[in-house]
Amino acid sequence: MPVSPRFLADTDANMTRLEVRKHFEALTPTEKKYAHFVGRASWEGAGIIAASMTPHGPALVRLALDLFTDPPTRHTAAPRLADMAALKAKSGASDEAWKHFVEYHVQVLNNLSNFKSFGDTKFVPRVGESEFGAVIERIGSAAVQAQFAALKDAIFGVEPEAQLLLGFPAQGHVSGYFSDNISKADAEFVQGFLEAKSPLFAINTRLFKTASGDFEVRVASAETAKPAETITAPDGRKIRIVHGDFSAELAAVADAMASALPHAANDHQRRMVEEYVASFRSGSMDAHCESQKHWIRDVGPVVESNIGFIETYRDPAGVRAEWEGFVAIVNKEMTLKFGKLVDGAPSFIPMLPWGPEFEKDKFNRPDFTSLEVLTFATSGTPPAGINIPNYDEVRQTVGFKNVSLGNVVGAKSAPNEKVTFVRAEDVALYKKYQTDAFEVQVGLHELLGHGSGKLLLEEEPGKFNFDAANPPISPVTGKPITTWYKPGETWGSVFKAAASSYEECRAESVAMYLCVNEAVLRIFGLEHAEEQEDIVYVCYLNMARAGLLALEFYDPASRKWGQAHMQARFAILQVLLESGAVSIRELAATRDLEIEVDRAKIRSHAVPAVGSFLQKLNVYKATADAAAGLAFYERATTVPESWLAWRETVLERKQPRKVFVQCNTFIDGAGNVTIKEYDLTLEGFIESFVERRMAGL
Repeated sequence: MPVSPRFLADTDANMTRLEVRKHFEALTPTEKKYAHFVGRASWEGAGIIAASMTPHGPALVRLALDLFTDPPTRHTAAPRLADMAALKAKSGASDEAWKHFVEYHVQVLNNLSNFKSFGDTKFVPRVGESEFGAVIERIGSAAVQAQFAALKDAIFGVEPEAQLLLGFPAQGHVSGYFSDNISKADAEFVQGFLEAKSPLFAINTRLFKTASGDFEVRVASAETAKPAETITAPDGRKIRIVHGDFSAELAAVADAMASALPHAANDHQRRMVEEYVASFRSGSMDAHCESQKHWIRDVGPVVESNIGFIETYRDPAGVRAEWEGFVAIVNKEMTLKFGKLVDGAPSFIPMLPWGPEFEKDKFNRPDFTSLEVLTFATSGTPPAGINIPNYDEVRQTVGFKNVSLGNVVGAKSAPNEKVTFVRAEDVALYKKYQTDAFEVQVGLHELLGHGSGKLLLEEEPGKFNFDAANPPISPVTGKPITTWYKPGETWGSVFKAAASSYEECRAESVAMYLCVNEAVLRIFGLEHAEEQEDIVYVCYLNMARAGLLALEFYDPASRKWGQAHMQARFAILQVLLESGAVSIRELAATRDLEIEVDRAKIRSHAVPAVGSFLQKLNVYKATADAAAGLAFYERATTVPESWLAWRETVLERKQPRKVFVQCNTFIDGAGNVTIKEYDLTLEGFIESFVERRMAGL
């Protein structure tokens, strides 16, 4: 079966470095050791990421590493990159075939599986199966050849087409969170029992179904000796809870975190690290929740980090979180700018279109910092900004942190990188202000997007965080609200799999609604009216373009979106088109598309339309009105049949995502922490992974 170009591994991806050396060198020896050990802990969990996507993810990563690694000898203390030129000569492959062979393995390492981290679609080599196998046979050891033989179908299989997408296995899709006989109904059935134990219980679990119809919930923990617990459902089915999933990885994580403890900067960091260690050893997500409270109270650290099971984007049920961890160094100059945005938040939040009844009683001033990433253990590209923790209890009572990852936002594109779907007369302006506009968008998205809005709760039977006797009037219906979160319910448990994308859409909409504000723009150093107007224009052009590019991440066969942020941006594009401020023109001669933003209609048409859309998103979320909210969001993100031809145009012109080459840190013989950066080449990227080889991989 011919493979659609959509599913081919990227080629000629732009390699870029997370520039951080000067910031790292400015740290004290103690700060460097703290950063090193937390970074080590982050990457020790990378095998968990690989296994969470697909059952064969870890084996694919091992194959890529084993292919290009010279094992340690009595003369070398650690594995090192093999002689790539010698391997190429030995392979007998043409220059192009060798490049595509290496690119495939770079993509596997970058995504920690053979599914794209941004889009959740499988990718296959651009080298045919027979030639790929011949190269393996010529350059690989007997063990590597055996690995490939076991993985051949996983690498090249493209049928049935449903297996090219992540999702519920019983629907024909692929997931590492579930055994291949788990359905959506099964996941929801078990989740009800797990939530009774703790609203956070399922976050670090996987679910398997036995031949008899019983279930096994595997809890990720270093400890394996905890006795299994069995729950018997009313229908007689049993749910067995066992600990010790990913025990090798989490033991290595916990050990590395424990090594960071003596180098913590203050009591909050120490207590945070202690809770991390307790969580990773025991599997308790409640302990991880406690770590986040100390993390929030550690205001303004020089070395910032966060680690654990964080985001639920990849679980089709929207419950189980993906492992990630990062270490970064504060950029003091940029942080001052974000501090001003925090200072202004109490005056900006009342501008949002929903009224005080649907906003927190008190704005919990967050720590909003600009960070230069030292290392980020994740699948694919690190995010540009983060607003965490995701625990409702902590966000509502203790607060949250916002971070903008400056060396991700400002990562340089290739000089010849083409800007698709932008009018020729807009390209120069777009390139000039894209980074500045994105910085404004990220700041507003993280702080005032994710940081705004109140959840109306019945905290315990009869105790409410609003006046239940006189319920607030919904600005959407004009009537008193009739729904709210019942005891034990959370935003995620009520809105389920759609929660992540829905919330990203709400945050993006806040950014678009407020980016026209002159006071906001001045905070970002934009003082002149003409420059402010250009930035606003590029903000809207960039969002409209993102909404069009989102079509790449929509699968027409299953009518399934593969990326939460892009689904959200598609919805906002629909709002902008309906407002009349944005239009898309077909260029018949070149079979191309062109986006036009009417500057004169941004404030008069686009902003009110976004405001109306945002109001509904927020009120439905605030009041736990999943019936109305999910129906509204489904309508907003439904792709019309007439757009499928445009989707083909988007796919024809898609460009590979950047590949970030990250540094490594090492402790030398004198006990000093050193940093090593790598060449911006395929070989340099592979070398960076060879030298940070992770537990279980």
